[in-house]
Amino acid sequence: MGETKKREQWGSKLGFILAASGSAIGLGNIWKFPYITGQNGGSAFIIIYLIAIAIVGFPVMLSEFLIGRKTQKDAVNSFKALSPEKPWFFTGYMGVAAAFMILSFYGVVAGWTMTYTWEAVSGNLLSLDASQFPDHFGALIGDPVKPILWQVAFMVLTVAIVLGGVKKGIERWSKILMPLLLILLLIVMFRSITLEGASAGIDFLLKPDFSALTPTSFLVALGHAFFSLSLGMGTMITYGSYLSKDEKLPSAAISVSVADTVIALIAGFAIFPAVFALGMEAGAGPGLLFMTLPGVFQQLPLGTFFATIFFGLVVIAALTSAISILEVPVAFFTEKYNWTRTKATIILGFVITLVGMAASLSMGPWGGFTIAGKNIFDQLDWVSANILLPLGGLFILLFVGFGMKLKEAFEAADFSLDSKFGKTWMFTLRFVAPGFVLLVFLNALGVTGALTAAIIWSITLVFLYLLGVIGD
Repeated sequence: MGETKKREQWGSKLGFILAASGSAIGLGNIWKFPYITGQNGGSAFIIIYLIAIAIVGFPVMLSEFLIGRKTQKDAVNSFKALSPEKPWFFTGYMGVAAAFMILSFYGVVAGWTMTYTWEAVSGNLLSLDASQFPDHFGALIGDPVKPILWQVAFMVLTVAIVLGGVKKGIERWSKILMPLLLILLLIVMFRSITLEGASAGIDFLLKPDFSALTPTSFLVALGHAFFSLSLGMGTMITYGSYLSKDEKLPSAAISVSVADTVIALIAGFAIFPAVFALGMEAGAGPGLLFMTLPGVFQQLPLGTFFATIFFGLVVIAALTSAISILEVPVAFFTEKYNWTRTKATIILGFVITLVGMAASLSMGPWGGFTIAGKNIFDQLDWVSANILLPLGGLFILLFVGFGMKLKEAFEAADFSLDSKFGKTWMFTLRFVAPGFVLLVFLNALGVTGALTAAIIWSITLVFLYLLGVIGD
């Protein structure tokens, strides 16, 4: 039967750290983090983001790791194994659904970056006039063919790596792609900070202006911590399930959190000094990557070279995340339905690609087709980021904090019961992080106010207790 099948494991701790870091390091670091930093005051926002990583990101990541390693099962069956009499397994189903939805639109964006990489190599991208870049990007996403072809190419790469399995596929390629990503990013960063006038961009990242922050900035930081670290969708549960019992989880969670944050900061230093030096707009929004940065590279010596490197590293970052996202449903289907890895990977990759095609077309030829006022692409993004990920993270926190016995949770996380670090982690897990996650979730639904969130949080705990979901 499926449960007696020998489970794959990572070949080394380094391989696991690189793979988990690769999962966390993706478009969120290279694309999203720079532009939301620009929109929220630079280094002041970075400080808030680091706090969000500490109080929400790390506790959730460690919790996901311990659930996966303790059970050696996928995101759904791990909850069934630890709490067979209670409906915690719905958390796993939300994670599988979130992974499916995220990879559907993620592949579309990755396809755009592959398009820009090819155009940079050919020289066509930087031959445009700077004023043409917004229209050029608009023409790309409105094209019914080109973005789909590149999306399919990206998904084929993703499927090919996952087909190789944990050790020979994901781990092997993570050991190649992650160092390459760092090298390329450092090259772009070095060129950026050595430009004349780059000091303004460096100051933007190093000298905080807290007056630029708004209450929304903190919510954005919390939400991005989830998105960036691949939390709430079972990725880290799945990766943790391939870990041996000998690996220390706290150090692994710290390593991945630090790696993700460092890459995001390096990306900031690769982008903002050049943006400021060349008089571009720091808070350009989502278009920063596709409509602003080509103009930056256009004004650089060897601009084609640096544009190719930059968009190439964005593709690599997207690929390291995509393989981890695909692994979540693959692991579930291989265990739940006893499918072979080949069957699960090809079928799921195919279906996800089809949904991604629909998402891509909804931004162009199907532009008039909407669901609740949003096209398919935006709907997949909104539901996964604002509903499934926060709820998934919230229930993971509740499960480890209240659903597991205290001694069991401490042992699974490699803490002794008298560990000060462990006690701090558990306190944050139970009483701090859930409130912040709930605040992000409620804000996405249009419910604002810390007091309102606190009241709803208290009612939620009582309700779950009465249902018997939490507590002995």
